[in-house]
Amino acid sequence: QVQLVESGGGLVQAGGSLRLSCAASGRTFSSYAMGWFRQAPGKEREFVAGISWSGGSSYYADSVKGRFTVSRDNAKNTVSLQMNSLTPEDTAVYYCAAVGSELDSDYVFKDEYDYWGQGTQVTVSS
Repeated sequence: QVQLVESGGGLVQAGGSLRLSCAASGRTFSSYAMGWFRQAPGKEREFVAGISWSGGSSYYADSVKGRFTVSRDNAKNTVSLQMNSLTPEDTAVYYCAAVGSELDSDYVFKDEYDYWGQGTQVTVSS
């Protein structure tokens, strides 16, 4: 089992920045690839960013590429999402997720992930 707890959400004006963090506990964190997803009201949960078990590979949805940066610290069992140049379209509940994998593969589908956090709300005002 892996427990994931997100933090760092809040209210920010358009053009601003937020940094989300996800703390993991349980089994060996470095054996898991990590992802960030988001879900806006009335919409499907969508992939935002992912990072391989080692941190050597990261990948992004087109909608956030160039604005968001995912990183991880395996020594601290954390994964972060730095979000810059936020727009109202980024408003959603953001979730971190884990999939047991030591491959450098991209995991962009929510059904590929084994564990989920409870989510943190990000609201961007215009």
